[in-house]
Amino acid sequence: MFGRFLPKEGKFFDMFVEHAELGVQCATQMVALMTDFDNLELRVHAIETLEKQADKVTHDCIDLLHQTFITPIDRDDIHQLITRMDDILDLLEDAAQTVFLYDIKAITPEAKRLAELCLACAERVKSAVALLYSMDNKVKILSLCQEIDRLESDADHVMRAAMSKLFRDEPDVRTLIKLKAIYEILETVTDRCEDVANIIEGIIVENA
Repeated sequence: MFGRFLPKEGKFFDMFVEHAELGVQCATQMVALMTDFDNLELRVHAIETLEKQADKVTHDCIDLLHQTFITPIDRDDIHQLITRMDDILDLLEDAAQTVFLYDIKAITPEAKRLAELCLACAERVKSAVALLYSMDNKVKILSLCQEIDRLESDADHVMRAAMSKLFRDEPDVRTLIKLKAIYEILETVTDRCEDVANIIEGIIVENA
């Protein structure tokens, strides 16, 4: 009865793109942080700021979802998509905070490579959600999702090799524990990007 007084769609796709852009910016900062430790505190602060901005987009999206009677795609898909996208930035912030709080003095090539793979995944997430407004883009979207899956597999390989090298060559136990934590968080970022890709693939199947 009251449905006719509520908005019929909302700007969900705009919110997806806005959030994904923040994810790309956050991952870009992470690569810069992993490249060198100059201005470490500045990088960490920038990542925290981006994560908070993304939190607001997530909150606004979910709030709009509660106010919207007819949504452009399934309500659960909207909620899952924006929530999983938010997980990406949460984990990137965790990684930055871990580097700072653990007082890591030097980063490894493997950690940098994992950060680069996080950025590559985030860029493809952004490209995929930017096309999601139209099912005419389904072929391109599915191709981007496949790329995310491939990048996640690459991150798995880097992670395994990094762990093997770490346990084989690192004599300092504290350094080992610190780097292990960094590797695990960064690899999990790519897992969450794959989760987003899986949700998007499900949306395509349901709506194409």
